Amino acid sequence: MPPATSSPPPCTSPTSSLSITETVNGSHKFTIQGYSLAKGIGVGKHIASETFTVGGYQWAIYFYPDGKNPEDHSAYVSVFIALASEGTDVRALFELTLIDQSGKGKHKVHSHFDRSLESGPYTLKYRGSMWGYKRFFRRAMLETSDFLKDDCLKIHCTVGVVVSAIDCSRLHSIKVPESDIGDHFGMLLENEDCSDIIFNVQGQRFHAHKLVLVARSPVFESELLDAMEEDKSEIVISDIEPKVFKALLHFIYKDDLIEDEELSAFSSTSVISVFDTLTAKLLEAADRYDLPRLRLMCEAVLCEDIAVSSVAKILALADRYHAMDLKSVCLKFAAENLVAVVQSDGFEYLKENCPLLQSELLKTVAGCEEDVSGDGKSRSVWGQLSDGGGDTNDRSVRQPWESGGERSQNLWAQPENGNGRNPPRQED
Repeated sequence: MPPATSSPPPCTSPTSSLSITETVNGSHKFTIQGYSLAKGIGVGKHIASETFTVGGYQWAIYFYPDGKNPEDHSAYVSVFIALASEGTDVRALFELTLIDQSGKGKHKVHSHFDRSLESGPYTLKYRGSMWGYKRFFRRAMLETSDFLKDDCLKIHCTVGVVVSAIDCSRLHSIKVPESDIGDHFGMLLENEDCSDIIFNVQGQRFHAHKLVLVARSPVFESELLDAMEEDKSEIVISDIEPKVFKALLHFIYKDDLIEDEELSAFSSTSVISVFDTLTAKLLEAADRYDLPRLRLMCEAVLCEDIAVSSVAKILALADRYHAMDLKSVCLKFAAENLVAVVQSDGFEYLKENCPLLQSELLKTVAGCEEDVSGDGKSRSVWGQLSDGGGDTNDRSVRQPWESGGERSQNLWAQPENGNGRNPPRQED
């Protein structure tokens, strides 16, 4: 009789996991205004975009008007994407697009996203590593093409950083919707029957709720306590425009900016002064009523409009209403583009109305000078002042030059007029 065999012990439910490798994608639009003036800076010298973040890393676009390869004798323009932050063996896919500005949609595209790469994604070994094209476009053809319009080029870049993760989430989940408390408080603002305080703003009446205002603003808390002691049910405000007060109440109740085309109406080329914009007036109200989140939201909107022609007045605005983040950005931008900024009309306003800000700008310039001297390969701000510069409205006008030049003796006098060190990875 064969020996009896024991059955295996019962198994618990098997576990499982899933490894997912995918790309985290992000894009950046780089506009090069004044292409004809950029020519002649020299082979191997580039104009850099502002850095942008994708997949936890900083990136930048480098445009070489005279090409990167000395053997090409400036016959081609070169374009590269560079890893601008610390990183080791960063794997990524790239796409470079030169925009057809005729409206025909015939863009010049180099992309890894729509084709299979035999050796997989590209690996950037360390900070300063680059991928791109030494012979991106023949320069003579570019200058007679629809890619160049009004002396302007537009380059779009997409970076896809490769990431891997283990997904061990449950098979079933319940999605919790985003909070809608702001919508409910917004309806409360619209319901005049429940209001217990009225603001008369230049003849226009706004109904509100004391508890909401007191909870949101210490300034309103003080004003409303005084009003209760005097048994007031209506408060008169004569020094704020009704549309600004309406936007203020919208934020207090809904915690976001009001949807108004005036919030984005200003640009560096607009005829309207930045001081007259709804955003600037709302920034003033945020400072007055001690609403730091609203102040920061307004700073973010105004930051988008920083340019050579507008930075001086935005700096004055930021200083006046204690917008410290915006002020810091303005000082840095002005210091990095000093030659063009001192020739702007806004700088004349700064000299006449905000003399103390000039000292702060001088300190910022000195700080930039120290950063430059540590590298030794970028032309100093003082060297640019000595040689002069051209007027430009481009938002990112920083340009790498060779070191040299003596310091200007007078920062406020009217002027007379980051290179990657690592070997690039490229496709010809």
